[in-house]
Amino acid sequence: MALPYLEAVLCFMILMYIFETYLDIRQHRALKLPTLPKPLIGVISGEKFERSRAYSLDKSKFHFVHEAVTILMDITILYYIVLPWFWKKSGELATNVGLNAENEIIHTLAFLAGVMVWSQITDLPFSLYSTFVIEAKHGFNKQTIWLFIRDMIKGILLSILFGPPIVAAIIIIVQNGGPYLAIYLWGFMFALSLLMMTIYPIVIAPLFNKFTPLPEGVLREKIEKLAASLNFPLKKLFVVDGSTRSSHSNAYMYGFFKNKRIVLYDTLIQQCSNEDEIVSVIAHELGHWKLSHTVYSFVAVQLLMFLQFGGYTLVRNSKELFESFGFEDQPVIIGLIIFQHTIIPVQHLLSFCLNLVSRAFEFQADAFAKNLGYAPQLRASLVKLQEENLSAMNTDPWYSAYHYSHPPLVERLSALEDSDSKKED
Repeated sequence: MALPYLEAVLCFMILMYIFETYLDIRQHRALKLPTLPKPLIGVISGEKFERSRAYSLDKSKFHFVHEAVTILMDITILYYIVLPWFWKKSGELATNVGLNAENEIIHTLAFLAGVMVWSQITDLPFSLYSTFVIEAKHGFNKQTIWLFIRDMIKGILLSILFGPPIVAAIIIIVQNGGPYLAIYLWGFMFALSLLMMTIYPIVIAPLFNKFTPLPEGVLREKIEKLAASLNFPLKKLFVVDGSTRSSHSNAYMYGFFKNKRIVLYDTLIQQCSNEDEIVSVIAHELGHWKLSHTVYSFVAVQLLMFLQFGGYTLVRNSKELFESFGFEDQPVIIGLIIFQHTIIPVQHLLSFCLNLVSRAFEFQADAFAKNLGYAPQLRASLVKLQEENLSAMNTDPWYSAYHYSHPPLVERLSALEDSDSKKED
């Protein structure tokens, strides 16, 4: 008799949904508070607070609906044994178009093609509503419907281009990995992640956005001077046209070894009132580099990936596990899907732990920028970005601890003030 793996997975999914919905309710109540947190009174304007509150509440209501629909679809698919039916039909479709469905790679690609179509159909209404109703209502969306469709088509084409060779490689590795399967899988995914980190900003990102060198001027000089003072190997400094899609702002850096690049969103340049505020944001990002946060995060992700592959190797040959989900055979891709469902509680726990580490890194990067003399500018830029992005001003501590990879503004300003106080003492 097969063990009730499916029933256990469904219970985990429902329990996690109940727990996360409880946190969402706590956050929704916090968002409804009519007044600013005390530390932000006089710092954030009343008009920005009301706009932020309305934006956050709209997103919160949308989130409740989206999550409810998602959990209902997921439970229905698993409980009514839709996956085995879909797997069978995808094989029949491959055969009908003259392909050999006995070949697991071909069968898997047909299955994933169907999954992609299904995902596009079910996700599209939510994406459209989020972009053209919520984001547009609050002044963030800058996309036209044509640009939205064009981005979606590009994403599909990229999946068609990169998906088949990656899927084929994974299947071949699993079929021939033997006792060292976890090592081979991890090695492949490690190499793939390095490749994607290399080609994404150079080849893929420019398909969606335009990257232009930051013009000569005071801002460029200050960033280059800061980078040089920290021995940061800055090779290129770009501005990306984020404003073509959204009014949200950001900045990031990428590149390996001696080939680092910094990217500023044009919205960031527009929103900050002077060059030093923008430089303080870059100082924070350089703090992540100087303190090796990127390296630590990458190593942690690779370690977790290896542990997951190790767990997968333990269950991939469990006939009872596949039978519990309605499968008579044991396809590689189905084994990966089932395994991801069986470790849901572990995944959420690890995600929570990674958020704790990420939050600690953010405090350290803030302190690094402050030690460079950018404390006033960093405070100003944090407040400005919070206002311009209409980020939530009131946050529930439980929700924040569980979901946020970045500390709320109140905590970051408080940490900067505390470090000032300690220095004065």
